[in-house]
Amino acid sequence: MNTYRPAAVAGSFYPADPEALRQALAGHLASAAASAAVATAGEADRPPKLIVVPHAGYIYSGDVAALAYAPLARWRGRITRVVLLGPVHRVAVRGLAAPTVSAFETPLGRVPLDAVALASLKDLRQVVWTDLPHAHEHSLEVQLPFLQTVLGSGFSLVPLAVGQASPTEVAEVLERLWGGEETLVVVSSDLSHYLPYAQAQAVDRATVQRMLQFATDLRGEQACGAAPLNGALLTARRHGLASRLLGLRNSGDAAAGDGHRVVGYGALAFDAAPGPAGGDEDAHEDDRLGRALGAVARRAIAQGLGLADDTVPAVTGHAALDELGACFVTLHDAEGELRGCVGRLEATRALVEDVHANALAAAFNDSRFEPLRASEWSGLRIEVSLLAPAEPLNVLDEAQAIAELRPGIDGVIFEWRGARATFLPQVWQQLPEAADFIIALKRKAGLPADFWADDVRLSRYRVRSFADRGHEQTRETAS
Repeated sequence: MNTYRPAAVAGSFYPADPEALRQALAGHLASAAASAAVATAGEADRPPKLIVVPHAGYIYSGDVAALAYAPLARWRGRITRVVLLGPVHRVAVRGLAAPTVSAFETPLGRVPLDAVALASLKDLRQVVWTDLPHAHEHSLEVQLPFLQTVLGSGFSLVPLAVGQASPTEVAEVLERLWGGEETLVVVSSDLSHYLPYAQAQAVDRATVQRMLQFATDLRGEQACGAAPLNGALLTARRHGLASRLLGLRNSGDAAAGDGHRVVGYGALAFDAAPGPAGGDEDAHEDDRLGRALGAVARRAIAQGLGLADDTVPAVTGHAALDELGACFVTLHDAEGELRGCVGRLEATRALVEDVHANALAAAFNDSRFEPLRASEWSGLRIEVSLLAPAEPLNVLDEAQAIAELRPGIDGVIFEWRGARATFLPQVWQQLPEAADFIIALKRKAGLPADFWADDVRLSRYRVRSFADRGHEQTRETAS
């Protein structure tokens, strides 16, 4: 048995001879370098977080793919991990297929897989471990020579072949792998298939416009990589990325193509919003704060269960703990199911007190659940969400509210006379469309789905969320 996946489509989708392949790639990248979109991207101060690229034969889609890949050469050495998602074409998969080999091979050499990152997905039920879907799959393989050329040998790979998977299932995987600027997410997808040239242009323009607006209900006839795309766009929207179209063409535009039955190709990039100065220092400070918050919450629950103090880490000091603060504490069980969520919207006490009280309430006083049991302790996941002050959202009607909300970013407070309800931004993962989000919020407030009144009050807020999974704590969002 091979410990690596050998190239399967070299000689058909791209040249099998290494030198011929290098020349082909150089030609595609040189063509892209003349693009205004690529020139502008090359002036950015940070790499894109997510790119969408086509996966046809290079003679058809190579120039379009190069529009996304050419700017990455600037970030060689800074991008050290690539999470690569593409659809399955030959082997049916329920979920996302992760390989068991240690490397993927192309004529340009072998790309090592990130074993640690892959291992972090072991507990996710939608991830299946099999090499069969990867063996002859071209949607992932054709991206590798481009990546090897622009990033060199200094990156590892997390390749996932996506079959039948919901946007939420794909997004959950991506959240585990999201990382920082060292991690690039690549989604491989062509657009429409076998339409006449003019019709394909119209269809693909509409599809790309929806992608730029972070649609999560794309269909296979619009994009063959709809399953990974929908999940990636949901994650991008949650993280507040900014979308850019780099290029849109089809096989009829290629020298080898014709206009009777064409396949569409698009290249898009999604960039993280500029952050405050500080870089690694800020990230380290966030990690310190996250560990302090997690320790306060976990210690409070452990004491409520009567567990010994040595079962949880000690609470470390952090200046923010003594300041006024408002938070929500959310609990999930070992299967990822919600186990409790309690919090406050206004900062009326020290943050350490708020975390302690809300952790106890989420574990033992959330009326939707039975009190937490000691047998659940080992698999308990805790998330502490720090709330920024809410700001009024002045809207005339429900349609304007839907248009004004920022999916994945806004926490929302709905108020009407004595009725009040809120959803944290994390709820967008389950309700990615603003209309559904508002309906669910009204129902939570005890009002019918079609309710609206002139004196409805909406407010929105942002959160910084920190996850604590026992002794392994990671910062999930800082939005």
